Amino acid sequence: MGKPTGFLEFDRREEAYAPVEERLTHYKEFVQTLSDEDAKVQGARCMDCGIPFCNNGCPVNNIIPDWNDLVYRGNWQQALEVLHSTNNFPDFTGRICPAPCEAACTLGINAAPVGIKSIEHAIIDKGWEMGWVQPQPADVKTGKKVAIVGSGPAGMAAAQQLARAGHAVTVFEKSSRIGGLLGFGIPDFKLNKSVIDRRVAQMEAEGVVFKTKVIVGDKNIPAGINNDATETVSAAQLKQDFDAVILAAGSEVPRDLPVPGRQFKGVYAALEFLIPQNKEVQQGITNPINVKGKHVVVIGGGDTGSDCVGTSYRHGAASVTQFELMPAPPEQENKALTWPYWPLKMRTSSSHKEGETKREFAVATKEFVGDAQGNVKALKAVRVEWKDGKMSEVAGSEFELPCDAAFLAMGFVNPVGSLLDAFGVEKDARNSAKATTDGEGCYQTSVAGVYAAGDVRRGQSLVVWAIREGRQCARAVDEFLMGASVLPR
Repeated sequence: MGKPTGFLEFDRREEAYAPVEERLTHYKEFVQTLSDEDAKVQGARCMDCGIPFCNNGCPVNNIIPDWNDLVYRGNWQQALEVLHSTNNFPDFTGRICPAPCEAACTLGINAAPVGIKSIEHAIIDKGWEMGWVQPQPADVKTGKKVAIVGSGPAGMAAAQQLARAGHAVTVFEKSSRIGGLLGFGIPDFKLNKSVIDRRVAQMEAEGVVFKTKVIVGDKNIPAGINNDATETVSAAQLKQDFDAVILAAGSEVPRDLPVPGRQFKGVYAALEFLIPQNKEVQQGITNPINVKGKHVVVIGGGDTGSDCVGTSYRHGAASVTQFELMPAPPEQENKALTWPYWPLKMRTSSSHKEGETKREFAVATKEFVGDAQGNVKALKAVRVEWKDGKMSEVAGSEFELPCDAAFLAMGFVNPVGSLLDAFGVEKDARNSAKATTDGEGCYQTSVAGVYAAGDVRRGQSLVVWAIREGRQCARAVDEFLMGASVLPR
């Protein structure tokens, strides 16, 4: 694949970023797609490694060596066809996927892996630029109707696959825009929402109907952070009106931090900050949370925490500190121990580099301190140590730091339970929808004709896993409706 000696001749070429001082003035994307020549050189590095572990490292099983080779040879349109054969939305994954495929790259054993994600990004951007991405409506309609609850990547992938199989698909979304947390949860500087909108337009041309501001379930379903609903449709109504229902509503209940002072103003769940900021950028609705000149503490070291860091710098925060409960990972992974699996190592995002981010590891928050007006003003914490999987506080390590705003970015624990209750769906031990991914009846819940895919079933995960489950669930529903399916699994 690629040039037989390319991995010996060429170094990895990274996508360039706009300068920090420039990108902090706006919320636009700042990652610069590889040039055709750089993408060709990157594709040339793909080895004829015999067993392409990258295929299995990728949850949608992208045929990576093939499109690397096609880019190397300048066959961009064919590369796009191969890419789309396994992934409905490479424009999403090419921007925000952490690229487990690169961790599994054989070249990565003793050198920098092939820049698979950057090549994927280049292929799909060229596909849109050249007009190669077009609607693919079904030639024959089946007369079957499918309802999909949730328009995140799992719901969108399932919808597109089922529409192309000839079914009439309606997607219900409680937010005011399509995309789930891709739409309002992820900042525009990581994923410009025009990228989602052009996919929505493609899918509408393929026959998918999108209904926004509609919440599914009983009328007493709580509002939630990402809920703009102005109308309700019951679970019973969907089961009556449609031949099958797919629950793809994500896992939106944030993990809370029940410590003294949690009630003070200025302590927020991360999405309480990120979603209004997206609405300000996209719709001009002022974000009620502004951290300009404030001391910000972000609790949680993952992607959502990183998004809070980058957004805080764009506000003009006086300082940003990020806490992580676990110990600091090593600067470099132990490849002999972890390859081809996702390695434990220090990861520094572009947001961390946009200011003097103070990252604290092995720290537990003990208390929020407030003023007489009920505003948070400080945070008390303690250093911890881990032994045999158990955490204990380090004696005498307590400390306090200024905190005018705290964002809890510790992940999400389960989907909104009342949605599953409305359908009478059995839950697993984590309160997610219970459904298997193997054998007959895969992705079907305990209720006949009701399926579950993505984070609502597997728990908080990656966008690429959501796309995989949406595609596989679509095939299962197609088999349920038609007795057989030609959709890829």
